Amino acid sequence: MRTDSAQISVESQQKLVAARLMATFLGATLVANAYLGPALFGISVDTAGLSALCGAILLGAPVIFGSVKSLVYGRLHMQELVALAVIACFALEDYKTAGIVAFIMLCADLVQSRTALGARAAIEGLIRLTPTRARKISGSGGVVEVDALSLSAGDIIEILAGDNISADGIIEKGTATINEASITGESIPVEKRQGDPVFAGTINLDGRIEVQVTRAGEDTTLGKVKKLIMSAEQTKVPIMRIIDSYVTWYTPVILMVAGIILYFTRDMNRAVTALVVTCPAALILAAPTAVVAALSCCARLGILVKNVRNLEIASNLNALIFDKTGTLTTGELSVTKLNPVESTPDSAERLLAVAGAVAEHSTHPVSRAVAQMAKKAQVSVSKTEDIQEQAGLGVKGIVDGKEVILGKKEWLAANSVAVIECRTQSQTDGLSIIYVAYDKKFIGWIGLEDNPRKEAKSATEQLYDIGIKKIIMLTGDRESVAKKVADNLGCREYKAQCLPQEKLDMVNDLKNKGYIVGVVGDGINDAPALAAGDIGIAMGAAGSDIAIHSASISLMNNDLLRLPFIVKISRKTRSVIYQNLAFGLIFIIAGLIAAGLGYLNPVMAAVLHNLGAFAVIFNSARIVRFGEELT
Repeated sequence: MRTDSAQISVESQQKLVAARLMATFLGATLVANAYLGPALFGISVDTAGLSALCGAILLGAPVIFGSVKSLVYGRLHMQELVALAVIACFALEDYKTAGIVAFIMLCADLVQSRTALGARAAIEGLIRLTPTRARKISGSGGVVEVDALSLSAGDIIEILAGDNISADGIIEKGTATINEASITGESIPVEKRQGDPVFAGTINLDGRIEVQVTRAGEDTTLGKVKKLIMSAEQTKVPIMRIIDSYVTWYTPVILMVAGIILYFTRDMNRAVTALVVTCPAALILAAPTAVVAALSCCARLGILVKNVRNLEIASNLNALIFDKTGTLTTGELSVTKLNPVESTPDSAERLLAVAGAVAEHSTHPVSRAVAQMAKKAQVSVSKTEDIQEQAGLGVKGIVDGKEVILGKKEWLAANSVAVIECRTQSQTDGLSIIYVAYDKKFIGWIGLEDNPRKEAKSATEQLYDIGIKKIIMLTGDRESVAKKVADNLGCREYKAQCLPQEKLDMVNDLKNKGYIVGVVGDGINDAPALAAGDIGIAMGAAGSDIAIHSASISLMNNDLLRLPFIVKISRKTRSVIYQNLAFGLIFIIAGLIAAGLGYLNPVMAAVLHNLGAFAVIFNSARIVRFGEELT
């Protein structure tokens, strides 16, 4: 009865469901005619019987053919039991019952198919928002409407107020208010100006902008998100794999029980009823419906789950390791102090100039902050050659024929430069310090500050409240900076001056102690640690291919309150699955007993069976609106 949805588009499946629905109701009309025809229209008993036979064939054929197809391919599903019940009714020449049972089961199957399609279509609706056309600005300045898929990196497109943005890119001209809810899950629009990134599928609420395309089509952030969500739907939590492993035993056991009922009661009706009522729809739907609802909820809030197994792992998390910069803090470092060794009038300017010359060639947040300050101060920055960067330590290069070294004390020491104290240590407390050497001589340090995210303390408190036993902040900064940030956030454990390898060692140490460890970072500098944890959670993954692919779960925005939500929804999903399974088992056992005692007939069994399936679907559907307070 079911088609392989992985190979067919949602629209095609919807058309197929509509065609099957029409055939189902035609068969139902013929069966209804067999019941009502003699009384209302005076048709003969033979004619009524023929109408029932035709209706039963029309309704029963899809059930029987679907079961035969499953058996041919070595798969057992719930419809085999229904098919046997329908065949038994045909053998007893009870065509009306055969038609009614098949009709009810087909209707249930169609509703379940339509519900599943609706859930999948809802997910696609969140991520399939890229317009098919784009306004491309030609070399002469004119605007030409083109197919969005024909865009390539470097093209300039025009986005007017009210337009959906057709590709990822950088704003070249203009300002606008962009609704990025489809990517980040944030309902509050964001002000964008020249130099800011924009993403395909987001909406320009006001203003005209010109955007230089960086990625188009399936290469956009939205395209990658769509692929990963659709692939996540095909994955299974362990409980689903357990059900699959036992399904091959279920049908033979039920057949044996139905045979026992027939042997002791000599009543074929009871045996047929047992086959119908024990179709395990509730059991089969228990996990998939909950998982699809959870994925839909997460997608709505800008949470990208790569594999549904990660949801189950998240429910058991008891330790979280955070990177500081860009995760617990905004990552928007600003230079607040220049401390040159010399006290000449131009020493501070010279310190910033040589540091900025090297810093502009690094993508590290500290280097970016130094480069931005040099640009803002309009100091003269010389051309830099032979750039070398050491992760977690610093960067160096040749400026005007002299070597400039920018980074930690250890980086300068490794390059044979001694750091001398040029100011009292109290002046550096709470600041991130970067040291500068020029021509093998230490010339001063630069102090930077980074502010904690406003929701970080609340998120930390919530994580402790829901049972996370260890929350550890790791940072490459000095002890005073780490302590200040940890105290502000209520983080009980931290480790300062932490190198990338030490982050990995910390993750592995906690795992060896039996903790289920989640690692939270920006997905770029923290990729190795993210991969080492039981779950890696990348913050602010929108526009970052590395973040989307390196983490188990990617947050398309930087809202730390999504972290306790991930744990909560994973536990909620697990709870709903167990509720569904318990209900399904109790329903089947109770129905089997009632069938054996003769309290049910096949028609009543079919109705009750589907009521059980719908109860499971509706119970799972509650997850879709979970976490509405975050929108």
